[in-house]
Amino acid sequence: MNNIQITQDRGWMFVFIAWLVASVSTLGALFLGEIMGYTPCVLCWYQRISMFPLVLILAAGLFPFDRKVVRYALPLALAGWLLAIFHWAVASGLVPERATPCSQGVPCSVELISWFGFLTLPLLSVLAFSTIIALLVLTHFKASK
Repeated sequence: MNNIQITQDRGWMFVFIAWLVASVSTLGALFLGEIMGYTPCVLCWYQRISMFPLVLILAAGLFPFDRKVVRYALPLALAGWLLAIFHWAVASGLVPERATPCSQGVPCSVELISWFGFLTLPLLSVLAFSTIIALLVLTHFKASK
């Protein structure tokens, strides 16, 4: 197996793992909203707008593998990451609630889930988007041109 094929395989694996993270995140959001009946706040909706298309975009970059998928997926992932960081800051009390678009409906600071005493939905979103971004950056630099 030549070096180009190894780097192509590595790039495919990075995009595949990013797709898995986006898929699990999307299914988790749908489960919490549709099955558990949790109403998402405004910031959650914005993050969903960034996450849900990543499932389709990343899948399109896998078959056949196209490293250019990074240029389409990375802006969405970065936008979602910025929203998730802001949402996490609001939920943590670092940003006052009045500075958010959550003036009506579900407050953005409400923590519906807290696993292990610290793992909240905004933090899970930050971790998911961070993982996707890291994998896309690895794809850009490690997959052959």
